[in-house]
Amino acid sequence: MAPPTFRGVRAVLFDLDGTLLDSAPDLGAAAEALRAARGLEPLPLHAYRAHAGSGARGMLRVAFDLTPEHEAYEALREEFFAAYEACMLTRTRAFDGVATLLQRLQDGRLGWGVVTNKSQRFTLPIARALPLFNSASAIVCGDTTPHAKPHPAPLLEAARRLGTDPAECIYVGDDLRDIQAGRAAGMRTVAARYGYLGPGAVVEAWEADAVIDSPIEVLKLLDLP
Repeated sequence: MAPPTFRGVRAVLFDLDGTLLDSAPDLGAAAEALRAARGLEPLPLHAYRAHAGSGARGMLRVAFDLTPEHEAYEALREEFFAAYEACMLTRTRAFDGVATLLQRLQDGRLGWGVVTNKSQRFTLPIARALPLFNSASAIVCGDTTPHAKPHPAPLLEAARRLGTDPAECIYVGDDLRDIQAGRAAGMRTVAARYGYLGPGAVVEAWEADAVIDSPIEVLKLLDLP
């Protein structure tokens, strides 16, 4: 089946980790630093990758089988944050095709931005360090508004900053909450099947308006060359 073509789109919004950036290597490295400090054997990166979209919660679950309900979780999370902050630009890279995609959006006079549940503490330094984000018209973080995804508030804030009606935006993400947030905001939604997804995820069950297997496929949805 041919992918749909979205008409009347003025802006494209993206999730960050697992959609624009492959940050799993640095997230996993931060968790591994905590394990090494405790004399534990190293785990392979692939053990962390599927959980990378869940941030500290996912990394600590893999590294220590620890959930937020555990009494030691808060202190360990802060230790993880410090370890991640020290290495978050070491291995993180844009997925193949992202730079070309963003340039084509600009050439087509479409605005673009980021809506992530990652906090400003980490998102903004990453965005400042990577030239890729110089052309972003909006970067909305998990603590920019009172609510995080799947609440629509961050997406609506991004549309406001872009000066665009939410109905004229599409939102691309690699997690069910991205699709839920986009739908609640009145945007068309695209599921990034190449992302982290999460254990046992069935992307087709999310009922996104489209599914892509690489970033560059967004151009096909917009009928851009």
